[in-house]
Order: sequence, then structure tokens, then C-alpha cells
Amino acid sequence: MKDGRSVSMPPGLPAAWAAVTAALVSPVAPPAAPDETVSDALALLCEQGLGQYVEGWLLETLQVRLTTDVVPEFWAGLEHLDGDSQERDRARALLDAFRTLFLRLEPFLGGLEQLGLWQNEGRGGLVGPGAHGLRERAFSVIRAILLFSPSPVLQQRVLEFYSRTFSVHMRQVREGLEGEEGPEEADGDCVCPGCAALPQLCWCKEALEQLQELSHILSRLQLLERVSSEAVTSILHRLIEQRMEQRCRGEYESSFLADFNDWLEQVLGWLSRVFASEVGETGTRSVPADSKPDQPGGAILQRWRCHMHQFFCRIYVNMRIEELFSIIRDFPESIPAIEDLKFCLERTNQRQQLLTSLKSAFETRLLHPGVHTSDIITVYISAIKALRELDPSMVILQVACQPIRKYLRTREDTVRQIVGSLTGDAEGCSDLANELSRADPVTLETQDSEDEGSDPDEWTPDPTDALTDKMGSKRRSSDIISLLVSIYGSKEIFIDEYKTVLADRLLHQLNYNTAREIRNVELLKLRFGESHMHYCEVMLKDVADSRRINSNIREEEARLPAEEQPPIPLSAMILSSEFWPQLKEEKMELPAVISKAMEAYTHRFEKLKAMRTLSWKPHLGSVTLDVELEDRTLSNLSVSPIHAAIILHFQDKSTWTLEELSGALGVSQELVRRKLALWQQHGVVQEEAGGRYSILETASSRERPERAVMLIDSDEEGDSNTTTQSEQREEKLQLFWAYIQAMLTNLESMTLERIHSMLRMFVATGPGVTEMDVNELQAFLQKKVRDHQLIVSAGVYRLPKSSQ
Repeated sequence: MKDGRSVSMPPGLPAAWAAVTAALVSPVAPPAAPDETVSDALALLCEQGLGQYVEGWLLETLQVRLTTDVVPEFWAGLEHLDGDSQERDRARALLDAFRTLFLRLEPFLGGLEQLGLWQNEGRGGLVGPGAHGLRERAFSVIRAILLFSPSPVLQQRVLEFYSRTFSVHMRQVREGLEGEEGPEEADGDCVCPGCAALPQLCWCKEALEQLQELSHILSRLQLLERVSSEAVTSILHRLIEQRMEQRCRGEYESSFLADFNDWLEQVLGWLSRVFASEVGETGTRSVPADSKPDQPGGAILQRWRCHMHQFFCRIYVNMRIEELFSIIRDFPESIPAIEDLKFCLERTNQRQQLLTSLKSAFETRLLHPGVHTSDIITVYISAIKALRELDPSMVILQVACQPIRKYLRTREDTVRQIVGSLTGDAEGCSDLANELSRADPVTLETQDSEDEGSDPDEWTPDPTDALTDKMGSKRRSSDIISLLVSIYGSKEIFIDEYKTVLADRLLHQLNYNTAREIRNVELLKLRFGESHMHYCEVMLKDVADSRRINSNIREEEARLPAEEQPPIPLSAMILSSEFWPQLKEEKMELPAVISKAMEAYTHRFEKLKAMRTLSWKPHLGSVTLDVELEDRTLSNLSVSPIHAAIILHFQDKSTWTLEELSGALGVSQELVRRKLALWQQHGVVQEEAGGRYSILETASSRERPERAVMLIDSDEEGDSNTTTQSEQREEKLQLFWAYIQAMLTNLESMTLERIHSMLRMFVATGPGVTEMDVNELQAFLQKKVRDHQLIVSAGVYRLPKSSQ
């Protein structure tokens, strides 16, 4: 059965379609306005509803042509050179491939532009996305087909070509800075620094011209960033890393930000060539920093500027994090590196990386038994100074230095080293002494209360990486002495240690000169408060009173007849026992002549100071004497009291045994043997057979000292006249132990917290007793458990049955 109806085609329709499509894909660019024939043909197509298909046909034709002819030809042009080809030839091949690609696509691009204009005008009733929309669709098709699965050779050639043009550009910049024109004159054996070719074969100018043309083609095809970005990024990252390694690595005393910014402006001059949007829109000069995004290429260059800044900051922070321990150690010479690191760290998210790395560096390079405590304290002080410059919020200091503070608490000599540095006694560490004497000291007693009155409007929250403690950003101190004192959480420990140091110094010098000590005490009063330094003031007053009392007693003795004057002149350091640290106790019997002089001195003191008397410490002090022998005299020898007592006994009897001397002095034979070694070393006493000791009246010339010397026994070097902190602490802990035993006897069993609270309630704190914190109490109780003096079960302590 056949349908009687038939479809009639308007006359001229095929010819109209052929005219319109031929006008859109003609190799010659179509005219701005279509001629009358094309216009009539377009109108006919639109009348028949075929105008909407012109756009689809043109895009499909473009896609087919790309797939079958244009793209294969492009890749063949890139890959036809073999591996032995010259770089210059490969650059030409790259440009020729894109030239051919552009020539093949130019008719389609012109046709799409013409069709878009017709759609914009609505010519013949034609509708569509317009010129802009058609271009976007066409370029999407081109990118999808050309770069869907690109051969690696494209990026290799682009990277090689851009690297060469960068070298050429930087050569021109250097020549411009040096005021030179044209390429440098070089010998025949030298190569051009720009293109790495012999001078007669230099192709620098050609390379820049090729770059300009390539940028123009890629921009016209909207392929510029797609093709160039990866290569440009790789080049810039490599150059930044190389420049940083060469200029910044290990150099802490100079800032590199200004140098990098100058170099960045030169690099942006090259980028302006790479991302030029049309021929002639390039230059060799740097791009101004305030280029507007709406200027040609301005937005692209601004993005690259930001990208390079960000990459520089990230790489710089990575490098300085590796070197941060050395930077801290070299502070303050490394301040420029700290300032650069602070600038870059604010622009990257690398604080946590810095904290982790720095803590690890401290633990591996500083916190081990091979490092002296004074060196650890010195590095900690440098870390405080450096990190408060790096991070004014002090969070990095608080977190990164926590291992140092924890480790210092385990060192027995930490407090003594800190106190020695405060008073200027520690060798090679003057930072704390300078900090103590600065013009605006931070008083530890009022430090917390001062922060409470700060302006609420100035409050800022802590960074997210701050430790969760009770100290806010305002309460977190940056004062060096405050941070060192806070290691132990109590300033009483440092005050007690300073009293011990002060007592040692006053008892060793014996010259009543206390100007330096008075200055230190006054400075410490500004830090710790006057009430805490009262004992030290009494100690200094004792020295001044001793000088005055000695002067009065000597004046009284001078008025006596010669036969009543004491045979040995005696000066005493008179101490108020309640205010001085506990002195070492050593029993020793002095020769009768010395004891008689002490009794006479005591009698005159009692007359001068009614209701007061003296309790002598015969093992402390210094004796100045002359030793007259048969062939020589040793004059003005300064020795300890026990050495003087030993040699005085030889004045009464020429030969002694250890047992006899030990009985006469009231000390052990081992101690006498050690003290005799001093006189043996100086040729005064000799040991004979049978363990007897006698005076060596004559000696060879090599054994005769040429001048007076101070004789110091090796046992007494660095010896302290006062008990150490650990010794005093052990005595105090034994006092606590008596309380604990009494409590456990009455209550049978107690937890750690209960014992601690009871001790705080019943044990009075004061100069004789120091309060014990929970951790120290727990360690003390565990030691008693190990010694089988306590039993612990499920956190409850009790005495063994044999102890109850």
C-alpha cells in the first residue's frame, strides 16, 4: 500500500545550504557582512527550519576534521625528530607544529566567529548562543581531542623550550643591570650563557621571537595555560629551590625576602612573555607589583606572583624548620632568619610541622646525658629569646620547650646552675645576669595580677595549637627568669639555693667585701620580693657586723701589754645561725694555742655583745702561716684549718704516725692521710718506713717554691661549706617520714591524696620545712615501698606489720 502524499522540497534549498556552509568553512576569512547571496540562502534555511542545524553541522565538521587530520598531523610534527636532534631544531619543530595546528583550525574559527555574529544580529531569524558561546564550545572540542591523552613529548618539548627562553631572558636582565648592550664578547671556546651555543651560533634573539609567536598562537587557541602551566610550574619550583639552597642554606645573618622579591620581578618579566595575549604585548622589563587584573595578562601574572610567593614561603619554612635548632643556638645573630621565618610562617599552615620537628631536635641533640646542664640552660634561654620573636603569643615556645623544662627538672644541678648564671658566677653564661640587671624587671609576685587589669578589647584567643593549660595568652609570660623559675613551680627553691650560694661565697672569700653580693640581693629583691630576700640581707649584715667586731677586738688587743696579747691573731666571721643555711658539721680538735686564742676571742666578744656567745666551726675558715725549715721558708701560705693543725703538731713533735695524728686531731686516719698528701706534694712532710711521717728540713732546689702560694688540697676544690640542696632535702624528707609513719600507725591505711592533704594541714611550712607536692610525695613513698618500709595495694599505703 502506498501513501499518496509526497514531500516537496522548495527549489534552491540544497544550493542555499551549500552556499552557507561554504561561506563558513572557506579557507579565506569570511567578510564582516555576508553578501546578498549568502544572506538570501540563510534566510531560506531559516524559513524552512534548517537554520538551527548550521551550528551543529559546523561543530561536528570541526570535530571530524580534528580527529582524522589535524591532531594526527600535529603529533607527527612533534615526534618526527630523532633523539640526536639539536635543541634549536626541536624548538623550531615545536613552533611549526602549533603553526600548522593554527592554520588548519583558522577556517573553522573564522566560520564560528561569522556564525556567532549572524546569531547575535538575528540575521534571517537565526538564533543561537552567539559568538562567545560558539567559541567556548569550539575550544572545548579542540582541548578535549588534542589534550585528551597527550604524548609526553609535548611537555618535554615545552619544558625544554621554556627553560631555554628563561635563561635567555635572565641573561638580558643581567646585561641590562650591568649597563651592557648586546651579547657579551667571548672567546671562540666559550658558549652563550643564554642559549648555550657558540657565539657565532647564538640563537637567543630567535628563541625570544619564537616564544612570542608561540604565546600568540596558544592564546588564540585558548591553550596557553593548559600547555604552559605545568612546564612553567616545574621550572619555577626548580629555580626557587636551587636559589634557596645556594643563597639561604646555613646563612642566618641576612634577610632574603628583599632579594627574592627583586628576583621575582625579573621572573615575572619572563612570565609576561610566556603569557602574552597578542603579538607585541611583551617586554623585557619586570612587571609592576600593582598591575591590575583587568589589564591584558594582569590577572594571570598576579596569580603566578601569588603562587610563587606561596611556594617560596613553603620551601623556606621547610628549610628553616630543619635548621631551627642551629638558628636558636646562634641567636641573636640569627634574627634576620627568624624574621623571615616569621613572615613566611604566617602565610603557610606549617606551625604543627615546626613544633614537631623542633621538639624532636631538642630531644635528640640537647636532652641527653652528654650535654652539660649549663649548655642546656643556655640553649633554653636562646630558645626563649628566639621563639618569642618568632611567635609573640608564646605558644610555640610553650609547646616546643616543654621537653626541655621536663628534662631540666631531672637534673640535680639545674637550680644551682640557674642561680649561678643569675649572679654571674657561671662560666660563659651572662644572659641571666644581664636579664636580672635590666631596667624594667618583671616582679614575680605581681606578674599575674598585672595581667588581670589589661584592656579586654586587646584580648586575642590562643592559636589552636596552644597547650590546654590554665594560662591564657595574656598570662603566658615571656620573661626569661620567670620561665626558668616556673620550671619547678616554686620560687622558694631558687631562693634557698641562692642563700646557699651566697653563704658559700661569703665564707670562702673571708675579706668582708660584699659590694657585688649587695647588688645581686637588691636586684633579686625586685624580682622575688623583699620578704623572700630577708635572710640574705641578714647574712650580708652579719658580714658587715663581723668586720666591725673584729676591728673593735683588734683595737682592744692592741692596747694590751705585749705579754697579754694572744699569740695568734684571729679574725672571725660571726653568723646568725637561724638565718644561714645549715653548715657542714665536722668534729676536729685544734692545737692548744689555737683553742686558747679562740677562748680569748670569745671572752672579748661576750664583753662586747652582752647575752651572746660564739659556737666555733673549727673546720671552716682559712689560715695564713709561714713554714720555716732548715734551708728554706715558705711564706704566706693559705691553707685550711685542718692542714694548719696538722703542720702545727709537727712543731711540737718531729715524727708522727697516722694513729697518733688521728687521735690528736679527733678525725679519721683516712682523712689525715689525705690531708698529709698536700704537705708531701710541697716537700714539707715525708713518709718514712713503718707509716711514720716527719718534717723534710732540707730539699732539692726543684722542690723549693719560688714565691708564696695558696695551697689547696685536691679534696677541697669546689667544696662547699654548706650542705647541698639534696642533703637538706633528704633531711626534710625524713621529717615528713616521721609524720607519715605516725599517721599510718593511727589510721592503718591511707591513699596518696589523703596523705598529701594531711601533710599540708599538719606540717608547718617555713625556713626549716618545704612543702612537698603530690608527684614528689608519690616518688618518696615508692622509694619506701622498694625499701620494704611501706606496702601499697590498689593505691592504698600501709605499714608492714613488723613496723606497727
